[in-house]
Amino acid sequence: MNRNTLIASSLFALLNVAAFSAQASPKLDVQQVLSTVDDGGAACGVVNARMTYLNSHGQKRVFEYKKFADSCNEGS
Repeated sequence: MNRNTLIASSLFALLNVAAFSAQASPKLDVQQVLSTVDDGGAACGVVNARMTYLNSHGQKRVFEYKKFADSCNEGS
C-alpha cells in the first residue's frame, strides 16, 4: 500500500468515525477534495488538520479535524 492510499484510507476512516460520533450532524457532502493540510511536525502525535473541498453544489467548504501526524506512519 503506497503512502497516498494509506492517507486517503485514514481520512475516510476518520470521516466515518466523525459522522457516527456526531449523531445530530449531517453527513459530509464531498464531491471533490481540493486540499488537505495539517500543523504536524517531525514528532508523532495528534495534530489539527483541515480539508478544503467542494460539495455537490460546487460550494467550497472546510472541514477541520484531528489526526495522527504523518510522521507516525513513517518506518511502517
